[in-house]
Amino acid sequence: MAVPDSLNRGSLRRRSPVRKALRRRLRLLPVLPSILLLALFMVAPVAWSFYASFTNAALSGKAALNPQWVGLDNYARMLTDSVFPLSAWLTVIFVAVSAILGQNALGLVIALLMTRSGGATASLVGTVVVAAWILPEIVAAFAAYAYFSQDGTLNQLLAMFGVQGTNWLYAFPMAAIILANVWRGTAFSMLVYRAALSQVPRDISEAALMDGARGWQRLAFITLPIIRGSIATNLMLITLQTLAVFTLIWVMTAGGPSNASTTLPVLAYQEAFKLGDIGYGTAIASVLILIGMVFGAVYVRLIRGAKP
Repeated sequence: MAVPDSLNRGSLRRRSPVRKALRRRLRLLPVLPSILLLALFMVAPVAWSFYASFTNAALSGKAALNPQWVGLDNYARMLTDSVFPLSAWLTVIFVAVSAILGQNALGLVIALLMTRSGGATASLVGTVVVAAWILPEIVAAFAAYAYFSQDGTLNQLLAMFGVQGTNWLYAFPMAAIILANVWRGTAFSMLVYRAALSQVPRDISEAALMDGARGWQRLAFITLPIIRGSIATNLMLITLQTLAVFTLIWVMTAGGPSNASTTLPVLAYQEAFKLGDIGYGTAIASVLILIGMVFGAVYVRLIRGAKP
């Protein structure tokens, strides 16, 4: 007995959602190991950090063996801690000047100059700029310390012109750290913008040039709007990277003098591992994570809005 076509079509319709759900699950199989590793080495530590921020966990004593739940006490302590507002403000300055203004703008300028210069010049400049980026962070930090210290390279160069040097790491600690971070991190922005500029159609720029547009006009009204997606992506990456800078600051100044260069990562380390207050240190780290999430959400919206 033949089955009516209407019944066959009905059964196929009923099975199709099941098949689609099964296919979606099968597509997750190749990335399942990556998801598990991400959960193990990233999500789990972040979750523990948030949990520890609500306890009085410590490196030694009774709180080390049996930490107690203290609720929002660690976060309330931030409101009365004179160092925390200063550290938060220094972190904002450090990120804004060294990442958003310094690395981003300088990377774009170098990329533009390399695009318009000859091959040999572009290769030489690229090699010099990338050299600082490929150095291990600890090596770059010691190099920056040797440059800005009392008997360092900068003061020796100034002495050649009869200028008396100073202890830059003591007199201007944040300025020295910002310059060191710009020196080390500009190469990343340069590489991003080099790749983005190579995708700008030449015929559009040439047409604007024939219409009498000046260089800054072509940059402002043609080049930058075309690469706005790369700008947003670069800003997101270097902002999040700069928020987490610790080794460079610790080697150069250790947060001093008198907390004049103590950013939030440095303050979290000092509270958690030098003073042994894990609960308060992880609370500061949790605030830093939340700040990074806010920046990330803002930049993701910018990236989506930049898509043509």
